[in-house]
Amino acid sequence: MLSTANYLKAQLASGETVIGLMSTDHAWPFLVEVCQTGGLDYLVIDCEHGDFSDELVSHICQIGRLANFPVLVRTISCEISVVRRTIDLGPCGILVPNVESTEQLDQVRDAILMPPRGRRRPGGMGNYWLDDFQYETWKTKFEDHFIVIPQIESQAGVDNVDAIAAHPLVTALGLGPYDLSADLGCCWAPEDGRFVAALDRIKAAADAVDKKVWAGCDAAALRAKGYTFLWVGTTTTVLTSAITQIVRQVNEADTETPEKPRTPPPA
Repeated sequence: MLSTANYLKAQLASGETVIGLMSTDHAWPFLVEVCQTGGLDYLVIDCEHGDFSDELVSHICQIGRLANFPVLVRTISCEISVVRRTIDLGPCGILVPNVESTEQLDQVRDAILMPPRGRRRPGGMGNYWLDDFQYETWKTKFEDHFIVIPQIESQAGVDNVDAIAAHPLVTALGLGPYDLSADLGCCWAPEDGRFVAALDRIKAAADAVDKKVWAGCDAAALRAKGYTFLWVGTTTTVLTSAITQIVRQVNEADTETPEKPRTPPPA
């Protein structure tokens, strides 16, 4: 059961292209199987902007656990009670929005790790990752493999990105491109030099400590720039794009079909 986080980490370490989906506005338990069948590598449930209940999130994490498919959750903040509650729902990792300092990551660490290394009080669905509740089991089979991705979404985060990337808790750095561009004063202008320079600095910081950068939504363009940890969009944008493509194909096929000759009336 513990192989979902390990599996995702192994993929990242190998340099393979790792592709996932962000679920911000629509999520349901069967979505795990849809992602897995479709060839994706992971799913993120967005609890920062989504309006999902704890019950729904815990069920989705449970399906991911049973299907051996990585399900991560984006938290509302790095506050200890928020992170601790999120982990109790049973994901194999978290995305933490708008991280600007290593002090925030220390706080996240305290929420993840059991005493004496942290302050976590475990419970809920997250307990089902383990066969027993001895401290050494928590440490070696859960805590040491848990995935943490801090998102860089401000100039302060960019200024401190080298230290953030090097923090031992961090699995990969995350981009928050829209919020980052807004904080830089170029919302939404992805070709702006300030934004491009910030992205280059974030990637350089990750490369320097042999970690990946989680990025999206234009996965193909990002892959061409050397990014390998990608997300292809939200559930809604992917579904809308697929429907649009199908409708376009049908309409194009209809216009390309030659008109059938009319059958002459009987004599």
